[in-house]
Amino acid sequence: MNKPYDIIVIGAGIVGISIAKALQQTGRTVTLIDRKGVALEASKSNAGAFAFADIVPLATPRIMRQAPKWLLDPLGPLSIPPAYALTILPWMMRFWRASWPDRYEASLQTQAQLMTFSQEALERQVTLVNGERFMQREGQLQLYEGLKQFNASQPVWKTRSEHGIDFQLLHCAASIAEIQPGLDTRFTHAGYTPKWLNTCDPEQWAHHIAEHFMASGGALKLANIEAIFEHPDYVSLATQDGELRAKQVVVASGAWSHKLTKTLGDHIPLETERGYNTTLPAGAFDLKTHLTFGAHGFVVTKIAGGIRVGGAVELGGLNLAPNYARAQMLLDKAAQFLPTLNTQNGEQWMGFRPSMPDSLPVIGSASKAPNVFYAFGHGHLGLTQAAGTAELVTALANGTETAISIDAFSPNRF
Repeated sequence: MNKPYDIIVIGAGIVGISIAKALQQTGRTVTLIDRKGVALEASKSNAGAFAFADIVPLATPRIMRQAPKWLLDPLGPLSIPPAYALTILPWMMRFWRASWPDRYEASLQTQAQLMTFSQEALERQVTLVNGERFMQREGQLQLYEGLKQFNASQPVWKTRSEHGIDFQLLHCAASIAEIQPGLDTRFTHAGYTPKWLNTCDPEQWAHHIAEHFMASGGALKLANIEAIFEHPDYVSLATQDGELRAKQVVVASGAWSHKLTKTLGDHIPLETERGYNTTLPAGAFDLKTHLTFGAHGFVVTKIAGGIRVGGAVELGGLNLAPNYARAQMLLDKAAQFLPTLNTQNGEQWMGFRPSMPDSLPVIGSASKAPNVFYAFGHGHLGLTQAAGTAELVTALANGTETAISIDAFSPNRF
């Protein structure tokens, strides 16, 4: 039998790629394995936002009051296809429990700490891979239709202020237009976060890190991992083409991760936020900053010179057919909100976001396999938290102290 690999990272999305590169920097010999290739799932066509200001978990007391109304609308900001309703019921019960004040406050504090750490880690990552050309440091406008909607948002802005997030609140359409011309005048109020940043293309950013990793001696292997088994001296991975062995393994397979954790006896309540978007070609709109239409559950971002309109949450698992009417609905709304937006020749997409009920990722060791580490469940914050997660997992794998506590991310917390 050949000598085991040093460490294998399963999953070549942005989280897995970032982990592979961070491990490599500490002298580890890393093999990255994916069933398709680099950034071919959620990391391929997401909104491209590093949303460090979004510290509030999805499961808030407020969202639980709004959810019944939204769930009745198949094209609303939060929806569950009827065919999936019974399947997701246990996850929804955990989501409801996570919205209680005690759990919510704990998740908020943990999320805020991870965001701060991940923001610092991203800057280290950008420097490491010479990636500044992939960054767009153009801020974000969060937009509100009228005073009532704006006032309802104030607790969130107060929370951001308490955690040191820089922003300014705008109270008229004219002030908004100074930052982003061309918005419908229904948007009378906004919050502007000037330090918000995006990548110019999430797929190209992921490929850049992967190329840096491979140019420094890293390996990428295509294989479909079917199961993981712990042995006294190694970890084995079952594939259709035979067994792979490694001293350590990291599971960073996004929305598919729970299928592998089950083979190790860890039944983790991971679900899938199916996100939809439409990418319009260059010239569709003169976008100056990232736009967030929170009440409608979508964003408008600048991607590779074009415009990407996408978002919303559809809790529908991995197997149901895409409902691209959701993407069209978001595009139609964007055309109302940005009257000069050219909606022609767009390309629709749907991706799977791996989501936990409490909006916190899973970062930690398998319960019965100390040489297997989990790094998944970031929801719509995978790009945002990838660099921070990479540094935490690297510390775990190397047996050193993590920079922040990871107790709240435990695979066994449910």
